[in-house]
Amino acid sequence: MRTIQSSEVAKKVIAKEPLFILDVRNTDAFEDWKIEGEQVRHLNVPYFELLDGIEEIADQLPKDEEILVVCAKEGSSVMVAEILQEEGYNAGYLEGGMKAWSEYLEPVKIADLKSGGELYQFVRLGKGCLSYMVISGGEAAIIDATRMTDVFIDFAEQKGVKITHVLDTHLHADHISGGRHIAQAAGAVYWLPPKDAEEVIFEYAALEGGTSIQIGETNIDIQALYSPGHTIGSTSFIVDDSYLMTGDILFIDSIGRPDLAGLADDWVGDLRESLYSRYQKLSEDLTVLPAHFMIIEELNEDGSVAEKLGVLYERNHGLNIEDEEQFRELVTGDLPPQPNAYQEIRQTNMGKIQPDEETQREMEIGPNRCAVR
Repeated sequence: MRTIQSSEVAKKVIAKEPLFILDVRNTDAFEDWKIEGEQVRHLNVPYFELLDGIEEIADQLPKDEEILVVCAKEGSSVMVAEILQEEGYNAGYLEGGMKAWSEYLEPVKIADLKSGGELYQFVRLGKGCLSYMVISGGEAAIIDATRMTDVFIDFAEQKGVKITHVLDTHLHADHISGGRHIAQAAGAVYWLPPKDAEEVIFEYAALEGGTSIQIGETNIDIQALYSPGHTIGSTSFIVDDSYLMTGDILFIDSIGRPDLAGLADDWVGDLRESLYSRYQKLSEDLTVLPAHFMIIEELNEDGSVAEKLGVLYERNHGLNIEDEEQFRELVTGDLPPQPNAYQEIRQTNMGKIQPDEETQREMEIGPNRCAVR
């Protein structure tokens, strides 16, 4: 029986390879959040229904391909995979279960930069989070890091670069930021928009509109663009005059929701101004790099999540609502459920509470819920 790691599953999802998953979690957990991909097929049967055997689902299981058995933490999937093996099926289980899938980050190279540097995107397929590393002249900047800090620190070491700056586009409410901890470990500067940092209890560098941060010796500037709406302090970055990091303001197929601090009606005007005025003044040739994706179809062929700003103004529904009341209804009306434990996540990112690692995992379980479309 084969142990299958999240990295292997991620590569299959990105390559759009066929994958059959027997998910043995409870139906409500499965329907809320699952491994997705264009060639992924699912069968959801709760574990307790399989304790007496698999006869009742045998006609739904493929005999000519590997079956990946998935549960929440791993234990139940091992037992079900053993049952399948005994019945002659080719079965393996996901190591660490959906908790491991939620935490896995796949690094994807976005581009070589004009002055000799590199830009990488870290795709968290199980959660929809996107983080970035800008490398130049032996230095690195990290943007919107997740709490899996070792991934970024180890990647920088592999590249032989020193992390000098760590930035968050806003105070996150759907996942726990690793930015401050990476900065502490690397001796780097941690940047946060001050309008999002009024309640934080740690020191930070104020990231304000007009701020320019140089990485390395090759003049790759990170230029901050104040763009409120998802949060009142949300700030976008222009990197190398070519890439617009939009945080949770603008996604490829959706736009940011303004309600995660309980101020949707107050912030909807800021959101519209950022999307319909501030961004419209920018070059359409900028490549948009958001902090999240909402649906698997937003991934490009190479696994990256990126698109030209001009294309988004043509195709993204949220950028093409002329009527302001209709726009207000979209972003304040029938909103998707709020992220799990989002208030506790905000408190953690402010430094007010310090949950242990297992509690942090539980707080983040579930899909991306930062967007409206």
